Amino acid sequence: MFYEKVTESAAYIKERIRETPTVGVVLGSGLGSLTDMMEDKVVIPYREIPHFPQSHVAGHAGNLVIGRIGQRVVAAMQGRFHYYEGFTMKEVTYPIYVMKMIGVETLIVTNACGGINRSFVPGDLMVLTDFINMLGQNSLIGDNDERFGVRFPDMSEAYSHELIEKAEQLAEELNISYKEGVYALFSGPCYETAAEIRAFERLGADAIGMSTVPETIAANYLGIRVLGIACITNMATGIAKEKHSHEEVVRIANESSAKLCVWVEKIIRNL
Repeated sequence: MFYEKVTESAAYIKERIRETPTVGVVLGSGLGSLTDMMEDKVVIPYREIPHFPQSHVAGHAGNLVIGRIGQRVVAAMQGRFHYYEGFTMKEVTYPIYVMKMIGVETLIVTNACGGINRSFVPGDLMVLTDFINMLGQNSLIGDNDERFGVRFPDMSEAYSHELIEKAEQLAEELNISYKEGVYALFSGPCYETAAEIRAFERLGADAIGMSTVPETIAANYLGIRVLGIACITNMATGIAKEKHSHEEVVRIANESSAKLCVWVEKIIRNL
Protein backbone atom coordinates (compact mmCIF):
# COMPACT_ATOMS: atom_id res chain seq x y z
CA MET A 1 0.00 0.00 0.00
CA PHE A 2 2.84 2.42 0.89
CA TYR A 3 4.59 1.70 -2.41
CA GLU A 4 1.37 2.36 -4.32
CA LYS A 5 0.84 5.68 -2.52
CA VAL A 6 4.38 6.81 -3.35
CA THR A 7 3.81 5.78 -6.97
CA GLU A 8 0.63 7.88 -7.15
CA SER A 9 2.37 10.91 -5.65
CA ALA A 10 5.27 10.57 -8.08
CA ALA A 11 2.94 10.15 -11.06
CA TYR A 12 1.08 13.36 -10.13
CA ILE A 13 4.35 15.31 -9.97
CA LYS A 14 5.72 13.84 -13.21
CA GLU A 15 2.60 15.02 -15.06
CA ARG A 16 3.40 18.62 -14.06
CA ILE A 17 7.09 18.80 -14.93
CA ARG A 18 8.99 18.65 -18.20
CA GLU A 19 12.38 17.48 -16.93
CA THR A 20 13.53 14.85 -14.43
CA PRO A 21 15.05 16.24 -11.21
CA THR A 22 18.23 14.50 -10.09
CA VAL A 23 18.95 16.72 -7.06
CA GLY A 24 16.66 17.06 -4.05
CA VAL A 25 16.90 19.77 -1.40
CA VAL A 26 15.11 19.88 1.95
CA LEU A 27 14.93 23.47 3.18
CA GLY A 28 14.69 24.01 6.93
CA SER A 29 13.12 26.81 8.98
CA GLY A 30 13.80 30.21 7.42
CA LEU A 31 15.93 28.70 4.64
CA GLY A 32 13.36 28.55 1.84
CA SER A 33 14.80 31.34 -0.31
CA LEU A 34 16.99 29.00 -2.38
CA THR A 35 14.01 28.62 -4.68
CA ASP A 36 14.44 32.29 -5.71
CA MET A 37 17.59 31.19 -7.56
CA MET A 38 15.79 28.54 -9.58
CA GLU A 39 14.73 29.02 -13.21
CA ASP A 40 11.77 27.54 -15.12
CA LYS A 41 10.08 26.78 -11.80
CA VAL A 42 7.01 24.67 -11.22
CA VAL A 43 5.50 25.21 -7.76
CA ILE A 44 3.31 22.40 -6.44
CA PRO A 45 1.67 22.96 -3.02
CA TYR A 46 1.92 19.89 -0.81
CA ARG A 47 -1.86 19.90 -0.37
CA GLU A 48 -2.29 19.16 -4.08
CA ILE A 49 -0.03 16.08 -4.13
CA PRO A 50 -1.91 12.84 -3.40
CA HIS A 51 -1.02 11.31 0.00
CA PHE A 52 1.52 14.08 0.81
CA PRO A 53 1.59 15.26 4.45
CA GLN A 54 1.17 18.96 5.26
CA SER A 55 3.24 20.92 7.76
CA HIS A 56 1.93 23.82 9.82
CA VAL A 57 5.21 25.06 11.32
CA ALA A 58 6.13 28.75 11.03
CA GLY A 59 8.93 29.30 8.49
CA HIS A 60 7.85 26.34 6.33
CA ALA A 61 5.98 27.36 3.17
CA GLY A 62 4.67 23.93 2.21
CA ASN A 63 5.57 23.71 -1.49
CA LEU A 64 7.51 21.36 -3.72
CA VAL A 65 9.42 23.58 -6.16
CA ILE A 66 11.00 21.98 -9.22
CA GLY A 67 13.27 24.02 -11.45
CA ARG A 68 16.73 24.42 -12.89
CA ILE A 69 19.96 25.59 -11.23
CA GLY A 70 22.67 25.60 -13.87
CA GLN A 71 22.54 22.28 -15.69
CA ARG A 72 20.79 20.52 -12.80
CA VAL A 73 17.06 20.04 -12.34
CA VAL A 74 16.26 20.38 -8.65
CA ALA A 75 13.29 19.34 -6.51
CA ALA A 76 13.23 21.58 -3.43
CA MET A 77 11.01 21.10 -0.40
CA GLN A 78 9.94 24.42 1.11
CA GLY A 79 9.11 22.97 4.50
CA ARG A 80 9.55 19.51 5.98
CA PHE A 81 7.57 17.27 8.32
CA HIS A 82 8.52 16.69 11.95
CA TYR A 83 7.89 13.82 14.32
CA TYR A 84 6.77 16.32 16.98
CA GLU A 85 3.85 17.40 14.80
CA GLY A 86 2.32 13.97 15.29
CA PHE A 87 3.38 12.51 11.96
CA THR A 88 4.50 8.91 11.83
CA MET A 89 8.09 8.31 10.78
CA LYS A 90 6.86 7.04 7.41
CA GLU A 91 5.02 10.35 6.93
CA VAL A 92 8.08 12.37 8.00
CA THR A 93 10.17 10.66 5.33
CA TYR A 94 7.44 10.20 2.71
CA PRO A 95 8.76 12.99 0.43
CA ILE A 96 12.18 11.29 0.21
CA TYR A 97 10.55 8.15 -1.21
CA VAL A 98 8.68 10.33 -3.72
CA MET A 99 11.90 12.14 -4.66
CA LYS A 100 13.58 8.81 -5.33
CA MET A 101 10.72 7.74 -7.58
CA ILE A 102 10.82 10.96 -9.65
CA GLY A 103 14.57 10.60 -10.28
CA VAL A 104 16.51 12.20 -7.40
CA GLU A 105 19.99 10.73 -6.88
CA THR A 106 21.57 13.35 -4.57
CA LEU A 107 19.90 14.97 -1.55
CA ILE A 108 20.98 18.12 0.27
CA VAL A 109 19.34 18.49 3.68
CA THR A 110 19.45 21.77 5.59
CA ASN A 111 18.14 22.74 9.01
CA ALA A 112 18.14 25.34 11.73
CA CYS A 113 19.53 23.92 14.97
CA GLY A 114 21.12 24.65 18.32
CA GLY A 115 24.86 24.66 18.93
CA ILE A 116 26.39 22.41 21.58
CA ASN A 117 30.03 22.80 20.55
CA ARG A 118 31.18 25.81 22.55
CA SER A 119 33.33 27.12 19.71
CA PHE A 120 30.16 27.75 17.67
CA VAL A 121 28.21 31.01 17.56
CA PRO A 122 24.70 31.74 16.22
CA GLY A 123 24.86 32.23 12.46
CA ASP A 124 27.55 29.60 11.90
CA LEU A 125 27.03 27.04 9.14
CA MET A 126 27.96 23.44 9.98
CA VAL A 127 28.64 20.58 7.58
CA LEU A 128 27.16 17.40 9.04
CA THR A 129 29.72 14.62 9.31
CA ASP A 130 27.50 12.12 11.16
CA PHE A 131 24.41 11.91 13.35
CA ILE A 132 23.24 10.54 16.70
CA ASN A 133 19.61 9.43 16.71
CA MET A 134 18.33 10.21 20.24
CA LEU A 135 14.70 9.67 19.26
CA GLY A 136 14.24 6.00 20.07
CA GLN A 137 12.45 5.76 16.73
CA ASN A 138 13.66 4.85 13.26
CA SER A 139 11.97 5.68 9.98
CA LEU A 140 12.62 2.18 8.61
CA ILE A 141 10.77 0.28 11.36
CA GLY A 142 8.03 -1.96 9.96
CA ASP A 143 7.71 -4.33 7.04
CA ASN A 144 10.45 -3.88 4.45
CA ASP A 145 9.64 -3.47 0.77
CA GLU A 146 12.61 -4.73 -1.24
CA ARG A 147 11.53 -2.51 -4.14
CA PHE A 148 12.84 0.43 -2.08
CA GLY A 149 15.88 -1.03 -0.33
CA VAL A 150 17.45 -3.75 1.79
CA ARG A 151 16.22 -4.68 5.27
CA PHE A 152 19.46 -3.65 7.02
CA PRO A 153 20.99 -0.65 5.22
CA ASP A 154 24.53 0.50 6.00
CA MET A 155 24.98 3.87 7.74
CA SER A 156 28.78 4.02 7.88
CA GLU A 157 28.74 6.97 5.45
CA ALA A 158 25.41 8.59 6.24
CA TYR A 159 26.73 11.85 4.78
CA SER A 160 28.72 11.35 1.59
CA HIS A 161 32.45 11.93 2.08
CA GLU A 162 32.72 12.97 -1.56
CA LEU A 163 29.96 15.57 -1.19
CA ILE A 164 31.44 16.89 2.06
CA GLU A 165 34.82 17.35 0.36
CA LYS A 166 33.21 19.13 -2.60
CA ALA A 167 31.09 21.38 -0.37
CA GLU A 168 34.06 22.43 1.75
CA GLN A 169 36.23 23.10 -1.29
CA LEU A 170 33.51 25.33 -2.77
CA ALA A 171 32.97 27.13 0.56
CA GLU A 172 36.65 28.07 0.56
CA GLU A 173 36.39 29.33 -3.03
CA LEU A 174 33.40 31.47 -1.98
CA ASN A 175 35.16 32.61 1.21
CA ILE A 176 32.30 31.18 3.29
CA SER A 177 33.38 30.06 6.75
CA TYR A 178 31.96 26.80 8.08
CA LYS A 179 32.23 24.29 10.89
CA GLU A 180 32.07 20.49 10.86
CA GLY A 181 30.16 18.45 13.38
CA VAL A 182 27.88 15.67 14.56
CA TYR A 183 24.15 16.40 14.63
CA ALA A 184 21.95 14.90 17.35
CA LEU A 185 18.23 14.38 16.79
CA PHE A 186 15.89 15.38 19.63
CA SER A 187 12.13 14.86 19.35
CA GLY A 188 10.90 18.29 20.49
CA PRO A 189 8.71 20.26 20.39
CA CYS A 190 10.02 21.61 23.70
CA TYR A 191 13.62 22.69 23.72
CA GLU A 192 16.12 20.51 25.58
CA THR A 193 16.99 20.85 29.25
CA ALA A 194 20.46 21.87 30.38
CA ALA A 195 21.04 18.36 31.77
CA GLU A 196 20.11 16.79 28.43
CA ILE A 197 22.55 19.07 26.61
CA ARG A 198 25.34 18.12 29.02
CA ALA A 199 24.59 14.46 28.26
CA PHE A 200 24.53 15.02 24.47
CA GLU A 201 27.79 16.97 24.68
CA ARG A 202 29.46 14.03 26.43
CA LEU A 203 28.13 11.71 23.72
CA GLY A 204 29.96 13.74 21.09
CA ALA A 205 27.18 15.90 19.61
CA ASP A 206 28.14 19.31 18.23
CA ALA A 207 24.59 20.45 17.47
CA ILE A 208 21.02 19.48 18.35
CA GLY A 209 17.86 19.69 16.30
CA MET A 210 14.42 18.21 15.64
CA SER A 211 14.74 17.05 12.02
CA THR A 212 17.10 15.84 9.26
CA VAL A 213 18.07 12.43 10.65
CA PRO A 214 14.90 10.60 9.51
CA GLU A 215 15.34 11.95 5.97
CA THR A 216 19.04 11.03 6.03
CA ILE A 217 18.25 7.47 7.06
CA ALA A 218 15.55 7.09 4.40
CA ALA A 219 17.76 8.54 1.67
CA ASN A 220 20.63 6.17 2.48
CA TYR A 221 18.18 3.28 2.48
CA LEU A 222 16.93 4.35 -0.96
CA GLY A 223 20.44 4.62 -2.40
CA ILE A 224 20.47 8.43 -2.48
CA ARG A 225 23.73 10.09 -1.42
CA VAL A 226 23.31 12.86 1.16
CA LEU A 227 24.95 16.16 2.09
CA GLY A 228 23.81 17.92 5.26
CA ILE A 229 24.36 21.58 6.19
CA ALA A 230 22.99 23.08 9.40
CA CYS A 231 22.52 26.70 10.39
CA ILE A 232 23.38 27.23 14.05
CA THR A 233 20.60 29.63 15.07
CA ASN A 234 21.11 29.55 18.84
CA MET A 235 23.30 27.99 21.47
CA ALA A 236 21.67 25.09 23.30
CA THR A 237 20.12 25.21 26.77
CA GLY A 238 22.65 25.73 29.54
CA ILE A 239 25.13 27.23 27.07
CA ALA A 240 22.92 30.09 25.88
CA LYS A 241 22.38 32.92 28.35
CA GLU A 242 18.83 33.64 27.18
CA LYS A 243 15.67 31.56 26.81
CA HIS A 244 14.78 30.03 23.45
CA SER A 245 12.08 31.18 21.02
CA HIS A 246 11.13 29.85 17.60
CA GLU A 247 10.87 33.43 16.32
CA GLU A 248 14.53 34.02 17.13
CA VAL A 249 15.49 30.74 15.44
CA VAL A 250 13.71 31.82 12.24
CA ARG A 251 15.25 35.32 12.45
CA ILE A 252 18.82 34.00 12.63
CA ALA A 253 18.08 31.43 9.91
CA ASN A 254 16.79 34.21 7.66
CA GLU A 255 19.95 36.22 8.27
CA SER A 256 22.16 33.25 7.36
CA SER A 257 20.05 32.06 4.44
CA ALA A 258 21.69 34.29 1.82
CA LYS A 259 25.13 32.84 2.59
CA LEU A 260 23.78 29.29 2.73
CA CYS A 261 21.83 29.66 -0.50
CA VAL A 262 24.88 30.96 -2.40
CA TRP A 263 26.83 27.95 -1.10
CA VAL A 264 24.15 25.38 -1.94
CA GLU A 265 23.63 26.89 -5.39
CA LYS A 266 27.36 26.58 -6.09
CA ILE A 267 27.35 22.97 -4.86
CA ILE A 268 24.44 22.06 -7.14
CA ARG A 269 26.09 23.71 -10.16
CA ASN A 270 29.22 21.65 -9.51
CA LEU A 271 27.65 18.23 -8.96
